[in-house]
Amino acid sequence: MGDGTDSMAEGLDAGLCAGFLEALPISGAAISVFTGLAPETMVCASNAVSARIDELQFDLGEGPRWEALQTRRPVLLPDVRKGAHAAWPVFAKSLMELDVAALFVFPLTLGALDIGVVELYSSEPGPLSPAKHSTALQLADAATWNLLRQLLTLDPADGADAAPDGSPLSRREVHQATGMVLAQSGTTARDALLLIRAHAFAHGRTVREVARDVVSRSLDFSPGGGSAGRVQ
Repeated sequence: MGDGTDSMAEGLDAGLCAGFLEALPISGAAISVFTGLAPETMVCASNAVSARIDELQFDLGEGPRWEALQTRRPVLLPDVRKGAHAAWPVFAKSLMELDVAALFVFPLTLGALDIGVVELYSSEPGPLSPAKHSTALQLADAATWNLLRQLLTLDPADGADAAPDGSPLSRREVHQATGMVLAQSGTTARDALLLIRAHAFAHGRTVREVARDVVSRSLDFSPGGGSAGRVQ
């Protein structure tokens, strides 16, 4: 990986990959995040092949992980040895040298925030069943929240939602924005505030500034909304 990624990976939960291995018929898993602290950070890789799949795409700048991030949809390749893979020919050629027959890539997203990607591979060809695909989506969602909390290392109950000057008006604005994001994202109040903080963190802004944009409706955290910034 790129310089500076190893030290950050040590501080994150490497056990996140284990959950995918335990619940899905796969041979390996890797998770990377795009945090604003570094161009990319590999959080975990269950084995050398998983790490190599992630590393190749990072080094080459092509591969299904980039498509998943751009489209915000899973990229499912039940048989990687079939098809020309015109969108990532160099990566596809390199993949042939590994014991990889199927590759499933899921973007890690929250509302309009892009957190990272999970890459799952199998040494045997074949698709994920509908039930296993649903399980993968649930695990990806849980991993996303886990990663976001660890990356921000903030507790929404620590009082940081108050403005620096302690103005009740400013506090009300943050609470109002939290309620709006809650409605937009369909999550809890705690996680709605986490989304606001993530946006502020990614863009070098204060929570109060982001809250003001939410209240003025110039910032929207609805799923698929394009106005909220990305953690990258």
